[in-house]
Amino acid sequence: MDNSFNLDQYIKHHVLDSQEWKLPFLPTIHLPEFLSLHGLMLMLCSFFLIIIFCVLYDKKKRVPTGLTNVLEIFVLFIRNEISIANLGDKDGRKMAPLFCTFFFFILGLNLMGMIPLFSTATANINVTGGLALITLSVMIFGAILKNGPHGFFKALKPSGVPVPALLIIVPVEFLGLFIKAIALTIRLYANMLSGHIVIIAMLGTVILIGAGALPAVGLAVFISLLEILVAFLQAYIFTLLSAMFIGQIHHPDH
Repeated sequence: MDNSFNLDQYIKHHVLDSQEWKLPFLPTIHLPEFLSLHGLMLMLCSFFLIIIFCVLYDKKKRVPTGLTNVLEIFVLFIRNEISIANLGDKDGRKMAPLFCTFFFFILGLNLMGMIPLFSTATANINVTGGLALITLSVMIFGAILKNGPHGFFKALKPSGVPVPALLIIVPVEFLGLFIKAIALTIRLYANMLSGHIVIIAMLGTVILIGAGALPAVGLAVFISLLEILVAFLQAYIFTLLSAMFIGQIHHPDH
């Protein structure tokens, strides 16, 4: 019973928010009231990205190699295949920094969650909701800024639809903007939360049952490798869907 309680506490600490940072083989760090564990993960991820792009990334190289080359491959892919593909050349280049930030920030948080030293901030619905809120804000206010209020509401009105039907369709289309943001929130949150719980629960069976559960370790290792792929995939999906949703409302004619 005692082992079960400890396992339960470890699982909750790895995926849920708290005011404590439990480090392996080190004393627990109690965080100040204004900073939660997942808030700390957001700050650490931002710090790591600043170091990677401002210090380790060498933009002076005429022929990029190593880390610089890898980063440029991702940046060019996001700019060309996600941003420009969904918003056109002009707007796509302007919006590329936003989508690059989405991708690398979410990827960083996802990969940090794979390291026992850190916690899974993207398993917090408040974090994923905040990211989706940025997408929703760009969808609504960006479209109003680009096309004006009339152009924004015109994007909610499909062409060729009878006027009486618009009384139903326009509110539904407007509500759909919020549903898309909710879908972004739930998709990222649920995938990261469930994946980590499955891995930790499998490893926990060894503690609860003993040597008879050792095959679960091999399965947990396999799922951990799969989770690395999921970390990249979920960052890509969130970025791609954000670009699609923004492109649909910014360029309704296309």
